[in-house]
Amino acid sequence: MTDGLLTEVEVPVSLQARCRWTSTTDCVPDGSIMAFPDEVQYAANDGLDEIVEAQRPFALKHGVSFGDFIQFAGAVGVANCNGGPQIGFFAGRSNASQPAPDGLVPKPTDSVTDILNRVGDAGFASVELVWMLISHTVAAQDKVDASIPGTPFDSTPHDFDAQFFVESMLNGTLTPGSSLQPGESLSPYPGEFRLQSDFLIGRDSRTSCEWQKMIIDRANMLQKFEQTVLKLSLLGFDKTTLTDCSDVIPVATGTVADPFLPAGKTMADIEAACASTPFPTLSAAPGTFVTCLTLCLALTLIRVPI
Repeated sequence: MTDGLLTEVEVPVSLQARCRWTSTTDCVPDGSIMAFPDEVQYAANDGLDEIVEAQRPFALKHGVSFGDFIQFAGAVGVANCNGGPQIGFFAGRSNASQPAPDGLVPKPTDSVTDILNRVGDAGFASVELVWMLISHTVAAQDKVDASIPGTPFDSTPHDFDAQFFVESMLNGTLTPGSSLQPGESLSPYPGEFRLQSDFLIGRDSRTSCEWQKMIIDRANMLQKFEQTVLKLSLLGFDKTTLTDCSDVIPVATGTVADPFLPAGKTMADIEAACASTPFPTLSAAPGTFVTCLTLCLALTLIRVPI
């Protein structure tokens, strides 16, 4: 991050830092991860140290709370993704007075039941877990396999589209790195990374139909993401005491392609899991698929109006 700029690489990690678990039942978006450096050492926060250190000076420079700045950065970041959503932003959070305990954030090695129980403790239903994971359409991994940082979760990491929900349901055949790591499942083609938790949530009977539904109606996908992330950003705070500053968030622009199968794949490669609704029929992109683009700091910079 440079003065007034947020890289595309920082968008997903800004989203990841938006909330902290303060107990077995509470998730509070108060920016404690910025206030207490030890939190970035927690296993579930691995990889957040760079974004926290890059953003902290901006919060201090402009006199805003760490919680407000993190929420602002996440909302601006996704609004600048091609076809991105418009997340509401409310300001006025106080800074955290103590660090969050370790061991409360779900990890990609956790079972679906454990992850659902954790988000359920914070007041989120199983479908809302799916809506949270819409963020993976513009996400990548850095630390699950540290030898291949920046490996995206789908083939269109610049686009806020439904492609993640398609490609996560393809039959996995290989590892993008040298070997399968804890928290990783086999990927459908080179250069794409698949988290074990994404693999399992997409195929679990409690979440698979909602996962599949994200492919069918992109407008619904955007609305559900905006709704759920706003809910997450307000946990632990009285909305009536905060100031609605949503008008400072850029209006998302751009268009994205309809969901498709990557070149070389067919519907036979889809591992459909929803028992009540058939998987949507998709056309394959022409040509031969080679590899996903790897996200890196050389990507186009996205301007943040600070």
